[in-house]
Amino acid sequence: MTTKKIGLLGSGIVATYSHVPAIFASELCDFAGIFDPNPDQLRKIQEKHHISPDLCYTDVKKFFRECPMDAVSIASAAPAHKENCLLAVKYGKPMLCEKPLALNEEDGRIMVDTAAKARVPLWMGLVVRFAPVAQKIYELIRRRAIGDIRSLRLIFNWSCHGQYKIDDDTGKYGINRRREGRMFEGGPLIDTGTHQIDLARWWLNSEVVRYDGFGAWVENDYESPDHTWLHLDHENGAHTMIEVSFAYGHTTKETISEFIYELIGTEGVIRYDRNQKTIVIHGKKEDLRLPSDEDRGFHAMYDEFARALDTGKSDILATGMDGLIATRISRLSTDEAINKHMLLNHQGAELKV
Repeated sequence: MTTKKIGLLGSGIVATYSHVPAIFASELCDFAGIFDPNPDQLRKIQEKHHISPDLCYTDVKKFFRECPMDAVSIASAAPAHKENCLLAVKYGKPMLCEKPLALNEEDGRIMVDTAAKARVPLWMGLVVRFAPVAQKIYELIRRRAIGDIRSLRLIFNWSCHGQYKIDDDTGKYGINRRREGRMFEGGPLIDTGTHQIDLARWWLNSEVVRYDGFGAWVENDYESPDHTWLHLDHENGAHTMIEVSFAYGHTTKETISEFIYELIGTEGVIRYDRNQKTIVIHGKKEDLRLPSDEDRGFHAMYDEFARALDTGKSDILATGMDGLIATRISRLSTDEAINKHMLLNHQGAELKV
């Protein structure tokens, strides 16, 4: 197959440290160009990765008209995903879209339906599927290393880089604008939780039939909770509990996090702990302790994106519909947690009267 020329929308932190290096590292992809409306932000990524000025665009329509790309990767901020997707459809460019697909189900549905009607491929950049850890667990499930999976416990508690940090633009210490932005967009379940929702559906190969969201407000500055729990019931009878936080150590001097996968089956347990760098299998037939690798796989994702562009299909890449399902569950569950919180506050106020 010939290498595929990939254009990139967005030059933020994830693009800088993950997308651009992965495209450059891939033998199946070529870097075609990059768009960002902020010239200062664009200049930073240009200098960091030695990108030719000729490949940098601040006009999005000019980017789509002139960038010599076979496909586009949408790594812009989540509120811009819908607009970027519809432009890609207009110019007939297959897409790989960062999570979340959209900030609500309505926008996500418009994106998926518009792309499908125009027959423009839309895949999701749910990159955790491509992590060696996720791939290994997928393999263990398929060969029934612990029998039938009955329960999943997926935890990603972190600070989203902390409540305060030195601002990259001003050099002043203050509110972490990146974390603040994610909170205003809906919080940890909508941002990070989409990965865990997708993993549960992908690993189990079973749809979600019921879900229930809960939240805790460690800070009271945002409508959305900064620590969340989500319970999923699957068609096959399995249950998934997801815990995701942006408040886990968000004010501590030392950065701390908790990243754990636990799968309970009829014949054993699989446990991954990122801090311990191990996958442990306690099974009826075997007990294994395997060294783990990184928990994301941008390079592998772009290789598969290139292959999908060549063949028109992929057995691994998440689809736009996968992204829509994750958006629906995470958004409605967050709204449910907010409504419960408001109701409890109202009831508490009535009791005080």
